[in-house]
Amino acid sequence: MYNSKPSLKPFNTLGIDVSAHNLIIARNLKDIISAWQISQQVNEPFIILGEGSNILFLENFNGSVVINSVKGIEINEHDTAWYLHVAAGENWHALVELTLIKGIYGLENLAFIPGKVGSAPIQNIGAYGVEFKNVCNYVEVLHLPTQQIVRLYREECQFGYRDSVFKHAMKRNYAIIAVGLCIKKRWKPVINYGDLVTLDPNTVCAKDIFKLIQYIRKNKFPNPSRIGNVGSFFKNPFITQELSDVLIEQWPSMPYYRHYYNNKIKLAAGWLIEQCHLKGYRVGGAAVYRKHALVIINQYKATSQDIIILAQEVRNKVGKKFNVWLEPEVRFIGAYGECDAVELIS
Repeated sequence: MYNSKPSLKPFNTLGIDVSAHNLIIARNLKDIISAWQISQQVNEPFIILGEGSNILFLENFNGSVVINSVKGIEINEHDTAWYLHVAAGENWHALVELTLIKGIYGLENLAFIPGKVGSAPIQNIGAYGVEFKNVCNYVEVLHLPTQQIVRLYREECQFGYRDSVFKHAMKRNYAIIAVGLCIKKRWKPVINYGDLVTLDPNTVCAKDIFKLIQYIRKNKFPNPSRIGNVGSFFKNPFITQELSDVLIEQWPSMPYYRHYYNNKIKLAAGWLIEQCHLKGYRVGGAAVYRKHALVIINQYKATSQDIIILAQEVRNKVGKKFNVWLEPEVRFIGAYGECDAVELIS
């Protein structure tokens, strides 16, 4: 379905009021291919979105925006694991709920993460000690110029912290169309992160974890249907052991985690921002959320410029206080495609 000169406000959870040349709701692969081919014929930019829950539109988009609404879930049971093949247009949280209903445990730590399934591998979404890569078997992509479907297994996806090959070598001319998950039947709770440590490892079940995460997220993160936001605006930063030793000596209560990706220390960006007394800090219609400093909200008709200036100020204040320089987790989209978010707020 094509819509010419549409507003993108309903299609980004920050609620930025911008438009595109065309909006296409893709319900099958042919819709995606057709939209891409037309964009190539008229030499216009082209992007695919899920629910727009990790996007900041900087201005009107001078091309076609495709909303991936391709659906379908296949579940196959094997002796030691469940294997799921899930279309990219499925809602991620709804998938987590479905698995719990069916007695398939392992996704509960990733509950209440907004967005569609196709976005999960791009960001390598993660929460409470679990990441998408932990359950990923493969990711299927459509190579738009040739219309060939390619299956990349987990090792080929080059997963990192909020990173993957889909942000780099496969950023253009590819569309994620499905993911394959492998969820082992021998369930083991992951409750060594954040508030989950309060749960009893001897009695806890997957639904207990799900319920606690639901409670935490509903209290910490605003509902984007009421207050525009993208959840965590900044990534949690990584620093050297040397810098962490200095900071811990100055701030003994500073939370930190040793991360297995690069043997560096991961800090909590929200804590750093909070120490700069920025909760509630406002620029125009944008503000730092009072309940969670890692969230930037569209408080009242915020423009993209309001959000950029606010993000710049947050980054600078944290950098000057801690010598730690935050990077956006959200993707910045300009008139012709994705822009360098770090450069724009530096």
